[in-house]
Amino acid sequence: MAEQSEHDSLPSPPPLPRRLADPVPAIVGGTVLWTIAFVVFLVIDPDDAVWTWASFTGAVLGVLGYGVFAWQRRAARRGSRGAQTGTQ
Repeated sequence: MAEQSEHDSLPSPPPLPRRLADPVPAIVGGTVLWTIAFVVFLVIDPDDAVWTWASFTGAVLGVLGYGVFAWQRRAARRGSRGAQTGTQ
């Protein structure tokens, strides 16, 4: 018989409120900030390729990341077995 640890008897913490558990505001906010930075670097110093392309890459990755997140959320809502849990 397995021994019971002291952590087994502790109550689990309550779930986060829905507004704190929703990653959409952070994803959209970050993508918007990267897009604004890209436009600012294009206008102020178009010759500074490092910061211009870094901010462009951040914006593109934000859009791709939101796409993957939305794809996982749709899969979880339709009940796909391989879908990530907790995205609803």
